[in-house]
Amino acid sequence: MRQDISALNGRSFDVAVIGAGVNGASAAQHLAGAGYNVLLVDKGDYGSGSSSRSSRLLHCGLRYLAPGDSMWEFARSPNKLRVALRMASQAMQCRAQMIETAPARTKKANFCFPVYAGGRYSAWQMSLAFRLLEKLGPEAVPLGYRRLQPQEAGRTPLIRWLRDQDKLEAVAMFDEYSLEWPERICMDAILDAERLGAVARNYTAAAAMKREGGTWTITIADQFKPGATAKVNAKIVLNTAGIWIDRVNATSGGKVKNYINGTKGAHIMVRLPPDCADYGIATIGRDNEPFYCFPWRGMHYFGPTETLYDGDPDNVHATDDDIDWLIGEANHMLPALNLKREHVLFSWAGVRPLGADPNFPKGKRSREVHDMSGEGMPGVYAMTAGPIMTHRSAGRELTELVAGKLKPSRVPQSVSYAARDFPENQNSPPLLEDYPAIKLSDLEFAARHEHATSLADIMLRRVGAVWTPSMGHAEAEMAAKAAAGAMGWSPERTAGEIKAYRGEIERVYRARVDRPVPAVQPRGS
Repeated sequence: MRQDISALNGRSFDVAVIGAGVNGASAAQHLAGAGYNVLLVDKGDYGSGSSSRSSRLLHCGLRYLAPGDSMWEFARSPNKLRVALRMASQAMQCRAQMIETAPARTKKANFCFPVYAGGRYSAWQMSLAFRLLEKLGPEAVPLGYRRLQPQEAGRTPLIRWLRDQDKLEAVAMFDEYSLEWPERICMDAILDAERLGAVARNYTAAAAMKREGGTWTITIADQFKPGATAKVNAKIVLNTAGIWIDRVNATSGGKVKNYINGTKGAHIMVRLPPDCADYGIATIGRDNEPFYCFPWRGMHYFGPTETLYDGDPDNVHATDDDIDWLIGEANHMLPALNLKREHVLFSWAGVRPLGADPNFPKGKRSREVHDMSGEGMPGVYAMTAGPIMTHRSAGRELTELVAGKLKPSRVPQSVSYAARDFPENQNSPPLLEDYPAIKLSDLEFAARHEHATSLADIMLRRVGAVWTPSMGHAEAEMAAKAAAGAMGWSPERTAGEIKAYRGEIERVYRARVDRPVPAVQPRGS
């Protein structure tokens, strides 16, 4: 049961982490492992912000080696090259660690990058980039780089529908991975942080911060009980609130400059022919930004958009313009698909918490930790541009920062990166016909043990039912009844949870539940 917020009133912590996306969760986990007394809070559910709206790619870091308009950009700006190499190395290292320590949370696909005559990059440049990535990463998880000739590409699923086959010089093939799924990875880290002694609480906003006697007094507010607050003390505050970082900084009462310049990334999900199930494509779109088609649970998604976003961070979704643009870009890359709005199962969009820097109009992508002392907030640190795939190194970086300022108050323990699977229950029926891996017993376990407060918490971020063709829309009633006993819901509350969940997937994911969504039938297939 959810503990009353008053139980935290007056408690002191070494570190308060504000924002429980994957980077905040990782920070809490590593800090608790290092022996610090940690409080982790989020104004929403764990991993419900940008972490849940990401590309879900555990990518190799190829995009960091894209120099811009030409290879000479790296020659003209050695610092840009150093940053690119650092980010690419970080991506390869984190990719390998994630695959080795939590294989259940990753899935491999055959990915290709088409190289066209007269295109932005030549075949030798692509080969150089991949060889460099291989040097930057550990041998234990290879890239599997190989080069296909155009004739072979024309016989390969999905790739055979690439545009301008007569202009293909080569196709770079490599192993790419997706994260299955970021919300669950966030939950893994939080559960381990609790095992290590951290206090974690969702739907708890940091309403105000005040510096008193060398520590920070933070007023936290229960989002479900208006007026219910508690005051906690922390020697150090880590602001990992992502696109809400500036709002959290503002709770100190001072005038603080903006640190976030977010860009919106939208995606669409469709069903392609079954033989494409293990194949994906990465390329450079017509706007000179990365564009990909990625396989996911028998479906494929296209994305992302790359547009500046200054709207409401609590109401981010793919607009009609986003969806139309994605369809157009997908049809440019794979014209045989003849993709239409009627093929879109659902969509999603998130805002990347990139750094605000006048030299980077669309936000600074390199991960940075900002010391807020210069803003009149000593002991407060904010992290910008921390991608999901490097969340473990982000947690370690923030722990090292704290260790340079403060000694731990507890005995260190070893963190565990293992995936926290649901208990095996052979007698439990599956929840979804189109994705039988999710069982009804999983919902009940999540309801009892994983801080869930609603059916949406369970379906979206505990068991991942939303990331399936049906999105659990028809099964919401069965799911709610399976969780009702553990959650203590009345029949009226259960009915309300069903309605709220269905409303959320229709509003946020724009799910087409009014009619069957046809699979894509490419021309000439």
